[in-house]
Amino acid sequence: MTENDGVARPRPAATVMLLRPVAGSGAERAQRPMEVLLMRRVASMGFAPGAYVFPGGRVDERDADGGLPWTGPTPEEWAGVLGTDVPRARALVCAAVRETFEETGVLLASEPERAGEEAITLDTSTDDWERDRLGLIDRTYSFTEVLRRRGLVLRSEWLRAWSRWITPRSQPRRFDTWFFTAELPPGQEARDVGGEADLTRWTDPAEVAGEWAAGRMPMLPPTVVACAELADRRTLEGVRSAQRDIVPLEPDVREVDGQIRVVTPGGGDFPLPGPDAAR
Repeated sequence: MTENDGVARPRPAATVMLLRPVAGSGAERAQRPMEVLLMRRVASMGFAPGAYVFPGGRVDERDADGGLPWTGPTPEEWAGVLGTDVPRARALVCAAVRETFEETGVLLASEPERAGEEAITLDTSTDDWERDRLGLIDRTYSFTEVLRRRGLVLRSEWLRAWSRWITPRSQPRRFDTWFFTAELPPGQEARDVGGEADLTRWTDPAEVAGEWAAGRMPMLPPTVVACAELADRRTLEGVRSAQRDIVPLEPDVREVDGQIRVVTPGGGDFPLPGPDAAR
């Protein structure tokens, strides 16, 4: 789909920076150094092959289902935070949670909390959960159907809006992607299950810039920037307390010192993503 001027229209998408504290520290959970989950896309992917990314993907039309059971900020509240209308806000939050489950097996949902009781930890590694996960991927089920059948609610309060990036206008495939953070729910573990990635790894966000610069972790500019921002916050508590203004950021593609680079609104420049850059 393209706009009238021939520029590809960006498709709405959501991605989640899944975080966990580093084990073995004597500090409280929220005060420990943290890690972020990164996935390396398989080389055959049409978009960003071989690049390290966060779990996420395009919004599905069924993600806007008004019957989706959830707790936390309402779709109306999320619309204000995300800078969009209510149906899209609902769809973005749903897509963020659904895609994270499809690609990692981590589900940001629980039974409804009752007074004086804590939500029961979910084990999503069982055969029946795997059938549901695959049913979401092949569109046999909607996310609303899965949660309602199991008596679960999407926990929108477990998400935090972080940023919004739009693919440069010069690119043939474009996405308007809202970035969220979420902490790994207690008792759950990320698994290599999605099929779109050939490697999943927990990484210190402070190490990403050096690994990217050395060519060992190819990734798109927004991922590099997001990891640097996480590194600045250092801990889960630092992420929780961050003040974020969600405005669309659209990099530009231009020639810098004789090379084609992606230049971000903040002035950083990166190699143009492509098949060669993602190897």
